[in-house]
Amino acid sequence: MKTKLAFILIFSLMISVYAQDSDTIGKKWTLQECVDYALDNNITVKQNEYDISIAEVDKKDAIGNYLPTFNINGNHSWNSGLNTDIATGLNVNQTTQTTSGGLSSGILIYGGLQNLNALRRSELNILANRYQLDKIKDDISLFVINAYLDVLFGKEAVNVAIPQVEISREQLRRTSQLVEAGTIPKGDLLDIQATLANDEQNLIITQNNVRISLLSLAQLLQLEDFNNFEVAETEISTLPLVNLADYSVDKIYEKALENRYEIKIAETNIELAESDIKLAKGGLQPTLSGFYNWNSGYSNRNQIIGSEIDPDNPFRVIGQVEGSGDNVLSENFRPITGGPDSFSDQFFDLNKRSSFGLSLRIPILNGFRVSNNVKRAKIRYDQRQYALDQEELDLQKIIYTVYTDAIGALKLYEATQISVDAQNESFRYAQEKFDVGVLNSFDFSQIKNRLVKAESDYLRAKYDFIFKVKLLEFYYGLPVTVQ
Repeated sequence: MKTKLAFILIFSLMISVYAQDSDTIGKKWTLQECVDYALDNNITVKQNEYDISIAEVDKKDAIGNYLPTFNINGNHSWNSGLNTDIATGLNVNQTTQTTSGGLSSGILIYGGLQNLNALRRSELNILANRYQLDKIKDDISLFVINAYLDVLFGKEAVNVAIPQVEISREQLRRTSQLVEAGTIPKGDLLDIQATLANDEQNLIITQNNVRISLLSLAQLLQLEDFNNFEVAETEISTLPLVNLADYSVDKIYEKALENRYEIKIAETNIELAESDIKLAKGGLQPTLSGFYNWNSGYSNRNQIIGSEIDPDNPFRVIGQVEGSGDNVLSENFRPITGGPDSFSDQFFDLNKRSSFGLSLRIPILNGFRVSNNVKRAKIRYDQRQYALDQEELDLQKIIYTVYTDAIGALKLYEATQISVDAQNESFRYAQEKFDVGVLNSFDFSQIKNRLVKAESDYLRAKYDFIFKVKLLEFYYGLPVTVQ
């Protein structure tokens, strides 16, 4: 029975694993799925999420500075050795135990608004870390889109290469018949065979490029199963009509200043620097604190509880009468000792003491530390200002470059499209002439090669233009997608 049950469990597990693997193998990833997976699993994203968590803990520290402090202290000690006996006044070797404890509390009443500024700074630090995380996610999304477009480009290149192989094979078949009939020389057949070999080689190269692009995308997504990774077939046969005049470079730059996270990070860093200045200046102001302390203790040493006349020496001389010289006597008392009071009586009643009050601290001279902190904070503020200026200049340069590249890519795309149309017409006319034996195989191969090159240039220009437009949309603040 146990063997049968174990077999059923193992069989069920195998079916479950097979079903999961089948789902993975048959899955074709869309662009959005690739982007989402990359953002969920990227190591850099996870590291920056921890930075946000740390910044949120820092904020709790800043909030905690508003709360009063409350502490309990305690101590118990054994004192062994030569001590004075309070009953006899003599030094004797003895061991005594003492216990002490207390409560202390304090609150900052005024501290140069440092608590307020520290809280504000912690909130800005959380915001800066969130901007940094959003920037990383944007960059990763752009990398994924570029890699995804590379895959689509490769697939379209394969779709272009396959018909060329089929055309060459058909021409080889037709040329073989013409050679056998003695219509054309055998050299033409050799030319066609060379053309077919070249086309088949080109097909293998383009197919291999697709595999390499898929591998690069899978590695970017940090997938382990590279061999079964495949993307969904996304048609980008016709480009949307993009009027770059609607996205003037100045307009894109203005939107980028509002939307780009590197600008927001630089601006937030300036606010952080301002908070640092306020915190440093707070150290120049006096601080006022309130405090309360309660302490008590216990000892197991004997104590004096009274006195009695010493029976062995009831009187003692305290002086002499002037003139007669008679001694002046006084009763001689000795202390009566007893055991220590109970712990509760001593600790909670007899030995307790408390204090409360205000503490004022006015900084006057502290080795220039406070004033130097203010100077350092102001220098960092100026640095952050220049950092913002540099980010704006870098962003402007990038946008102008991308915009110029997009215009050039559009012109190249339009030119290659015209070239493909012309080469297609030329190839159709050449094929008709070749079929009737008017055009030799060498000239036909040259015309065909020009068509292949034109189609390759067209695809490259097409996807280059698409990516440039996506970059412009990216900086303009639009969602970057592939349709």
